[in-house]
Amino acid sequence: MRHSINKSHNLVTSIRPKSSISEAYRTLRTNILFSSVDDKIRTIMVASAQAGEGKTTTVSNLAIAYAQEGKKVLLIDTDLRKPLLHQVFNISNYAGLTNVLTNQYELQDVVRETLIDHLDVITSGPIPPNPSEMLSSRKMKTVLNEVKDLYDVILFDTPPVLAVTDALIMSSLCDGVILVVSTAKKGLVKKAKANLEHVNTRFLGVVLNNVAMGKEIPYYYGE
Repeated sequence: MRHSINKSHNLVTSIRPKSSISEAYRTLRTNILFSSVDDKIRTIMVASAQAGEGKTTTVSNLAIAYAQEGKKVLLIDTDLRKPLLHQVFNISNYAGLTNVLTNQYELQDVVRETLIDHLDVITSGPIPPNPSEMLSSRKMKTVLNEVKDLYDVILFDTPPVLAVTDALIMSSLCDGVILVVSTAKKGLVKKAKANLEHVNTRFLGVVLNNVAMGKEIPYYYGE
């Protein structure tokens, strides 16, 4: 079953694909491609120092940009504390990632199609009492290996880096991390970047969101 998108969640790459904002997301996609010459970047985490930076909007639009290119894309909500992707894509969160990690459902039972061709979503599922333990489990690594065989690109939404350890755990499972910055103070951004690098994260670069050069246009720069 395909699910509609929620137009209130700024999925501009789907609603207005010819806009300058959509072009910015496609540029971000291209920059990620060229950031690695030798190794393909297939698993990408989009993070932020604190809440409210536009992380979920960015990862959702980036996923759509990849899907529009013809890639088979999976977007997974690994924010097991305050998940949002089910709202963005108007999908029930009755069953999702946590159900797979606790062996209640098989992976194929929680994958949801969207109205975007080539884009599937796995929502968080019910919020557990131990999110960090679930994300660091052997089962999570097994799930990731399974989806790598099925999809060209896998993107992850996570809690803010400075709030809990969940994002640091997920970063160690990914090929690279993009940090979204909007209103966070410079010191918080530096601390978030340092925390990611401390666990040997491959830091791909930064998206500056809601900057003065244009309303809600994400601007990317690498290291």
